[in-house]
Amino acid sequence: MGPLRRIVERFWFLPGVMCLAAVALSELLITLDTHLDEPVRSSWSRVLFYRVGESGTRDILGTIATATLGVAGTTFSITMAVLALTSSSYGPRLVRNFMADRANQMVLGVFVATFLYSLLVLRSVGGSGGVPEGGSFVPHLAVNAAIVLALANVAAMVYFIHHISDSIQISTLSGGVRTDLHRVIDRTFPAAPPGDPSTELGDPPLPLRARVTAREDGYLQVVRHQSLLKLARRQGFEAVLLVRPGQYVMNGTPMLALHATRDIEPDAVDKARRLLEIDNARSPHQDIDFAVQQLTEMAVRALSPGTNDPNTAINALDDLSSGLATLASRPVPSGVLRDEQGVVRVRLDVPDPVQIVTDVLDRLRWHASASPSVMHAALTLIERVGARAHAPALVVALTSQIGLLRDAFVTAGHHAHDVDRFDLRAVSVSQNMPHC
Repeated sequence: MGPLRRIVERFWFLPGVMCLAAVALSELLITLDTHLDEPVRSSWSRVLFYRVGESGTRDILGTIATATLGVAGTTFSITMAVLALTSSSYGPRLVRNFMADRANQMVLGVFVATFLYSLLVLRSVGGSGGVPEGGSFVPHLAVNAAIVLALANVAAMVYFIHHISDSIQISTLSGGVRTDLHRVIDRTFPAAPPGDPSTELGDPPLPLRARVTAREDGYLQVVRHQSLLKLARRQGFEAVLLVRPGQYVMNGTPMLALHATRDIEPDAVDKARRLLEIDNARSPHQDIDFAVQQLTEMAVRALSPGTNDPNTAINALDDLSSGLATLASRPVPSGVLRDEQGVVRVRLDVPDPVQIVTDVLDRLRWHASASPSVMHAALTLIERVGARAHAPALVVALTSQIGLLRDAFVTAGHHAHDVDRFDLRAVSVSQNMPHC
């Protein structure tokens, strides 16, 4: 399912499927038109269909094809220009969200499929199929379907203008990344993690027999855990992941250590390698750090001199606090996967919530110290995460960050009044931290 998932997520996949559907529809309706008797065709067309001659049919289909392709090109050219401006302000990685948007894919598919459908129907006009000798064939069913598709294109264009105007708003961009963050948290830190409840992995009891190394450079995107578990059970080895999704690997980098009581077949090593997907870009599918990084980058970029938009940074921090608070409330998985007999088969490299939260607050301290409103929002983030935190190490880290933020605020040279207000807020947040 790994390669299939990659294909399905490509921007061209849905438009390609719709183009194939347009080819099938055109052939079906032309064939149906060809085999309809003239009395039946005339009776149906008087009641249901708009009927024109050969010349009018060519004009209609040509107009639809030309207009559709022109509108598609113009619309998406404007969209890419707007997207380029937006990504330069809030981060180039947001282009991925546009490419993965099913609505954008559907609208492009409607335009391109209508263009292709009109061309295929146009080529059949003027033939002799299904008409008396000396007559001209006009596929009335197919032509009327093209008119319906043209109306659908108008609706798609109106919808797309609304959708793209909404999708470039900061609240929509930030909300989309927040949704990705919650999804990857649910996958990586489930509310009821399966497997061994212990968080202490210990050393693998079996001797090392083989290492699975990368065959290309890139980011580890996906680890197919269940498939790896089944392979380890069949082959009788224990797999220890040496990297986790989001980390960059180079050709020859060890990614997986295989431990067993006997030698492992090379074929099993190759199968294990295929269960670790590498690509040129990071993905939020299993990479929790990437989703967190996107929201953090959005906040930091909003504070750059060229943008200077503290409200956008606060919006990003609000969405970030939603995800980090959920993360803080979840138990840390053991990273141990067992088979049906309870034998440990896979040991995962589990992300550290303390490190994730600390990295976010460090970056905010470095870049936001000159903005009082954003620094107050950082304290609010700590307060929200701390209210849901259960791990003592996370509470200690959050408490430490309060002091670091206070020091950075004072060092930034703010007015004494602003410093006093920040001190009061920092003391309040510190007092409300849970005591684990």
